[in-house]
Amino acid sequence: MDKVVRSAAEAVADVPDGATLAVGGFGLCGIPSVLIRALLDAGTQDLEVVSNNCGVDDWGLGLLLQEHRLRRVVASYVGENKEFARQYLAGELEVELTPQGTLAERLRAGGSGIAAFYTRTGVGTQVAQGGLPWRYDADGTVAVASPPKPVETFTVRGEAHEYVREEAITADFALVRAAVGDRAGNLVFHASARNFNPLCAAAGRVAVAEVERLVPVGTLDPDAIHLPGIFVDRVVALTPEQVDDKRIERRTLRDGSPS
Repeated sequence: MDKVVRSAAEAVADVPDGATLAVGGFGLCGIPSVLIRALLDAGTQDLEVVSNNCGVDDWGLGLLLQEHRLRRVVASYVGENKEFARQYLAGELEVELTPQGTLAERLRAGGSGIAAFYTRTGVGTQVAQGGLPWRYDADGTVAVASPPKPVETFTVRGEAHEYVREEAITADFALVRAAVGDRAGNLVFHASARNFNPLCAAAGRVAVAEVERLVPVGTLDPDAIHLPGIFVDRVVALTPEQVDDKRIERRTLRDGSPS
């Protein structure tokens, strides 16, 4: 089955207002910047985004954030985006901060059909007990707080510990970026881009992948494929200019000063 579509605009044309998106990438590494830009150009709004982080002020998901297209973000790290912090503290954005490994496992569970799982991460903290500010009022008071989560005791390797139950995450659409892909949607990711992209793709009901290099079906060694095409619905082949258009979150010079 040929899953290649003609453009990023066509690939995201049916993403409706109010949709939930799982967006791959790690920092600015492996983010689907072309698909994000297509969503921006389409005017899609009121989105809930699940992603490790929310880009920076002028790149990646930060572009959607600047235009107030996001209503809710589930993420583990947001420290590189000043506009994100401003909207969150002003009560303009709902934010569910999640431990990074827990976020990855919630996405993996969603893609695997597992409803929930138990982890020791967050036991004894507000992650389990509830009360983390999800949304503020304009006056700085907490309007929406995280609920408490079930905690149970299990014995593992002869030791009893408390574990908090975390629910799986699924999304209406997934947007990911791969280094190499074929026309059937089989994908290969480069280095750290593999951290969240495969998990997001599997968790999305419709997964859209932008690929830096498109190859014919049968070219990829089956053992080298990181994500089978069964998880991918649409493939967008990037131009050389789009492939080269990448950003660095923070650059430090030899003397230690930021550039």
